[in-house]
Amino acid sequence: MDFLQSQESLTTIEWILRAAVAFVFLVIVAKVLGQRAISQLRLLDFVIALVIGNVIAHPLSDENLGLEGSVITTIVLVILYIGGIFMVLKWPRFRRLLTSKPIILVQDGKILIKGLNKAKISIDVLLEELREEKVSDVNKVALAIWEADGKISVFMHPKHEPITPATFQTEVEPFDFPKTVIKEGIINYKELKQMNKDKDWIVSSLRSKYQAELKNVLLATLDSKDKLNVFLYK
Repeated sequence: MDFLQSQESLTTIEWILRAAVAFVFLVIVAKVLGQRAISQLRLLDFVIALVIGNVIAHPLSDENLGLEGSVITTIVLVILYIGGIFMVLKWPRFRRLLTSKPIILVQDGKILIKGLNKAKISIDVLLEELREEKVSDVNKVALAIWEADGKISVFMHPKHEPITPATFQTEVEPFDFPKTVIKEGIINYKELKQMNKDKDWIVSSLRSKYQAELKNVLLATLDSKDKLNVFLYK
């Protein structure tokens, strides 16, 4: 176990063993800390993001440290990370070990204290997360689940869901995403061609509808109904 002790130099094998031990140790620590500490990163992503930067930064800031060890460590960590992802995809048991199950925090308008304790969050954090989801009253929540990536999925009681055209079985027009045809005074000819338009059309439309020149356009979008929206430099 000499590779765990402070030394002037390490062999390649010792660097590999040190990286592997550190990686496994950090995975365990992150698991113990819980989902809140990981925030919105998956456990393996959190560990690799935490370690890689520090591994490379130390030899760059300390002239007494060689770069070879950091390079070996980084390569080993990347291999372990890719191997971990492969195992998560292939083996359900390993997936369950690393990925926490969703935790129910609110059910039928009632806050579940056991769920809060298991997720390691306070009632204030829960209320904050619900406010971010535009939920003003916990009683309106049918189900709130703490996900493995640190987010809360909120499902409202049907009677509190916003009314949509589907509620009344009303026919609506299909979704139409406008294309960006001009950005910062430059025409996007590829998008313009897909809309069956050319430069002459766009220039003419700018002059007739907005009394503007191409160089004065910050952004212009065009939808399938030939509706041109233009934002000019102020």
